[in-house]
Amino acid sequence: MAASPPLALFVGMPGLELSPSEMAFFREANPLGLFLFRRNLETPDQIRRLCAQFRDAVGRADAPIYIDQEGGRVQRLDAGSWPAFRSFGEFGALAQKDLELGKHALRLSSLAMGAMMRELTLDSGTTPILDLSRADTHGVIGNRSFGSDPDLVALLGRVVMEAMLEVGAMPIIKHVPGYGRVSVDPHFDCPVVDASLEEMWESDFRPFMALRDAPFAMVAHLIFSRIDPDRPASVSPILHGLIRDELGFEGVLITDCVTMEALSGPWPDRVKAALDAGYDIALHSQGDLAASLAAAEAARPLSALSLERLARAEARRGSSRCDVMALHAQVEQIFIDAGFV
Repeated sequence: MAASPPLALFVGMPGLELSPSEMAFFREANPLGLFLFRRNLETPDQIRRLCAQFRDAVGRADAPIYIDQEGGRVQRLDAGSWPAFRSFGEFGALAQKDLELGKHALRLSSLAMGAMMRELTLDSGTTPILDLSRADTHGVIGNRSFGSDPDLVALLGRVVMEAMLEVGAMPIIKHVPGYGRVSVDPHFDCPVVDASLEEMWESDFRPFMALRDAPFAMVAHLIFSRIDPDRPASVSPILHGLIRDELGFEGVLITDCVTMEALSGPWPDRVKAALDAGYDIALHSQGDLAASLAAAEAARPLSALSLERLARAEARRGSSRCDVMALHAQVEQIFIDAGFV
């Protein structure tokens, strides 16, 4: 008899290794993947051991393990063992000065970052960011974005996507359909965007349209009052329909973390609402075992269609290898030669 599909769920955990009770939970619940934070990442050997523990517990050697690794202020691999990568805002600024040089530097950096993660047996840094950044955009985005020009954002986002795939890391474009107009931090409040659909199609939606062939996308927690005034995008069937049918995105859709306060109600209810809305996977990265148990009870196995999307995404991953430190040094020299600190 065929085994049941994994749950349509990513969860977190609190420490540097799995406890016996956590191993038992993963073995029984079988969530699709694990999402790690700085609290879980100490040394290369420790990270590889932790990843092996999780994969052994769920019985899937290819079970995905993700982190946030964009560069700049959002990079979980930030201890002494790893290089410090520049923010997308810095690459955007370099590209505005010299487009080809900016693209080249970004490709080298993305290859290095992706290869570094694969050496640690991590699958994705949940990158690149395709949100626009304007003068009035909340600082939660800031220099995580390539900038305010949707065409440049799309162009540079594709550079990251293709480089990550080349070295076997899974690119995840985010945060569809766009945090570029938010004035509050969705970690603490629910942003409401009142822009018209015409405005959104002319700006914020454009990078996501341009990269609608991406294997994965992460869905934002914000209300578009002109589309669905009652529900944030990550729990809205209407926004799910827009992303699938109008943006034309056919890849895997995973929510931003459902424990963020942009959403309301008990956390397990948020997991259920996201899956009910049609999204493939709910991300619940709160690392408490009791919370993960409750999330697992609210989740459901991956659908046949979601499994097909995951298989297509996995098939696109390459296996190229590169010298992480050498590529990173080249990137730094490019910025120095271009007059950037």
